[in-house]
Amino acid sequence: MSHRKRQSMSACGATCGLVLLVTGCDSAPGTDVDSDSIAALERQLEIGRHEQLVSLKSDPASTLTDFTTDGCSGGLTIGWEYLAGRIASFQEQHGTQPAWEECCIAHDRRYYTGGTGTVAASESFRLRREADLELQTCVMETGAQRAPVLSQEYGLSVDHVEELYDVVAELMYRAVRIGGVPCSGLPWRWGYGWPECQ
Repeated sequence: MSHRKRQSMSACGATCGLVLLVTGCDSAPGTDVDSDSIAALERQLEIGRHEQLVSLKSDPASTLTDFTTDGCSGGLTIGWEYLAGRIASFQEQHGTQPAWEECCIAHDRRYYTGGTGTVAASESFRLRREADLELQTCVMETGAQRAPVLSQEYGLSVDHVEELYDVVAELMYRAVRIGGVPCSGLPWRWGYGWPECQ
């Protein structure tokens, strides 16, 4: 489901929103969901974790580590490097890192600090969602830039290449929405530059 399609959906309950968020379905039988409903559900599920992070960041004993990045998390960069090292034509056409790796690194910079300064939990939630939407948009823009070359290489229309990038961008957006919750213990969590929440 593209960002544009998500914006055009209309409202249903929290359970429906969670199912749609996880499964990627556009709608359940007889229901519609809008992005405001999904955002409200996400906020309800994670606001307590943002409160923990805000408390941790305001503790004078907490210090921010040096910035680190793994490129695109979830094994995406590692998998890409593996393929590029084994398939010469893949490396020649696509390089040794994902074409959208700069999008991931910019996203990591936002996640590393978990927002700038000390902000309220609701603002921390908003900033995380904003960072995730920016990642999605960046990947889609990368697809639009690469589409003319890739369409010739693979015999696809420019629109088809852009649609494929939209799918990748949507999957990445969903992955970071689910896996990037603060205070989760995961190395790519929102605010990962701070110590783990207690």
